[in-house]
Amino acid sequence: MHLRKITFSILAISVLAATPSWADLALATSKNCMSCHHSDRKVVGPAYKEIAKRYTNEPLALAALTTKIQKGGAGVWGVVPMPANPQVSEAEAQKLAAWVLSLR
Repeated sequence: MHLRKITFSILAISVLAATPSWADLALATSKNCMSCHHSDRKVVGPAYKEIAKRYTNEPLALAALTTKIQKGGAGVWGVVPMPANPQVSEAEAQKLAAWVLSLR
């Protein structure tokens, strides 16, 4: 019986460690990111997993995405521009960028 509890606890910890942070998903939702993006599929903007994949070998990816989240951008993923998000602080933008990059 005791072994079963330990096995379940290890499994639960493994599942939590392997999934994206719910807090960061909540932040993305609260800042309206999820109205244009999804982790697995294109909506208006690209899927977060595609963004993470594109920036895999970019040493300045975190800084670039942080800036893009706050100031917007155009031309990287097609004709639809990403609007600026002045409601997102620099710390929040950095947290969101790190979360997106973790979705590789």
